Amino acid sequence: MVYASLVAVSLCFNAPATQGQAGEPAVAGAPQAAPQAPPADPHAQHNMASMGGGWMFMFDGVVFATYNKQDKPRGATEFKSQNWFMAMAQHKLGPGEVTFKGMFSAEPLTLTDRGYSQLFQHGEAYNGLENIDYQHPHDMFMQLAVSWRIKLGNSAAFTVSGGPMGEATFGPAAFMHRQSASENPTASLTHHMFDSTHIVQGVIAARLDVGPVAFEGSSFHGRESDQYRYGVTPGRLDSWAARMWFRPSPSWLAQVSHAFIKEGEELEPGDQTRSTASISWKRGDDTRYLAITTAAGYKEEPFDNNSKAFLAEATFHRPRGSVYTRVERLQVATESLTFPFIVHTPHPFETIDWLSAATIGAVLNVNTRGPLELGIGADATFYDVPTNLRASPQTTLYGARPKSFHVFVRVRPRAPSMGHMWNMIMSDSAMR
Repeated sequence: MVYASLVAVSLCFNAPATQGQAGEPAVAGAPQAAPQAPPADPHAQHNMASMGGGWMFMFDGVVFATYNKQDKPRGATEFKSQNWFMAMAQHKLGPGEVTFKGMFSAEPLTLTDRGYSQLFQHGEAYNGLENIDYQHPHDMFMQLAVSWRIKLGNSAAFTVSGGPMGEATFGPAAFMHRQSASENPTASLTHHMFDSTHIVQGVIAARLDVGPVAFEGSSFHGRESDQYRYGVTPGRLDSWAARMWFRPSPSWLAQVSHAFIKEGEELEPGDQTRSTASISWKRGDDTRYLAITTAAGYKEEPFDNNSKAFLAEATFHRPRGSVYTRVERLQVATESLTFPFIVHTPHPFETIDWLSAATIGAVLNVNTRGPLELGIGADATFYDVPTNLRASPQTTLYGARPKSFHVFVRVRPRAPSMGHMWNMIMSDSAMR
């Protein structure tokens, strides 16, 4: 299903098109437009597919078919598919522009209800127990949102957005949208620190752009999704987040953010606060680029069981292939990761230990023509495990030097004229 969508979208993007006099791509078969001056709006960096009636459309997506081998005894060997598809439609409305955004995933069908095996991953619940050493699947409806943006002069704009499924104004762009992670099929171990709020069940947000700076705020439903991934069940707006962006140039993007999350975890009663900061840098276009992201986060939980996390990742891409890496250092709740030998109950002064993980991978593009970019890739992850998780007198947990490996096929549209939808967020309706 997702593969067929990608093929159709890619054929649309790569159909023969006439060239406008200003060098902009035109719709296939359409008459040439008169030359236009470059847009004064600094956000208007994407050329979109133009359709009748003044509507503008944009699409993107990816499918990974992944052989996943995680070291035993805690890991599994399996074949899974991570995937997502995103569509945007924009039209002039009054003095501004309205944008509809939809993001979808077939992972409820291509992964198990529990998700895919990933050593040391921890987040959400499955059958009333903590989901340990697994990354949960995305919801089938990842985002259903609408925004309205009005310009306030040449260098300022105001945006309101929201929907039954959306994204809080917190953290860097989620891992599947980060250009620095564009070739990596798996979530980071720091996912639940930095970007687990990229799917919230009910959200409203506002954004003010002033030159290179943007200020955002949102109210959203704080409880994470349950294990039933097919419905849309928005809840009470009981949490909030604030974020500030700084983009001094097209290559640099930085953010700081803070969030209060009401009863975020099903199995961990109590509220959380989270704070993050990140810097991203990129050079090149969507066919030849180097993209890097670094991030730091701090989470406060009940009973003073607080934790920190750090992330650095990079992707170097050329038409014939890519290399990528990810390095993480984070504090983990050791007692949670000893499940099922210990059924964890939150309490004061839990054992918190530092864990490190490093990933190196590469992708070879096996076709250089046609509407799809088809790649074959592989990666390996190595872990520095805390002493408390290596072994115990009763049972071996992770061992001293666990490893994990992936071999995968990646399919996505070849970079269309408007570019991939990387580093996009719900509250920014400008087409970067």
